[in-house]
Amino acid sequence: MEFTGGRRTTKAIGDEGEALALAHLKRAGLVLVERNYRVARGPHARGGEVDLILRERDGTLVFAEVRQRASASHGGAAASIVAAKQRRIVLAARHYLMRWASPPPCRFDVVAIDGAHVEWLRGAFDAG
Repeated sequence: MEFTGGRRTTKAIGDEGEALALAHLKRAGLVLVERNYRVARGPHARGGEVDLILRERDGTLVFAEVRQRASASHGGAAASIVAAKQRRIVLAARHYLMRWASPPPCRFDVVAIDGAHVEWLRGAFDAG
């Protein structure tokens, strides 16, 4: 675990949240395909990242964003995925899918962690 001045770093907290989300999704039968898939955009434009890419039993590819907050105040973890963040996730997903001649069915999920509460939002947003 990473500490800075006696406190956990944001990266360490994020890694813990991703591990918790991954364990939750694996228990539901999903299989991890890739973690932290990143796409660089350019020196002045932000690229995109997908926290977890998983496969459902039926073959659906799931691009999952993990958000963690200490509590549900101020809208909670799920509310922090604004339109700009969704666009960056979709950008990375489209880039990832270029490796297939015929991409599988896909969806965008969110795993929102508010304190000790984990909520899996299937089909949280669309690529449109």
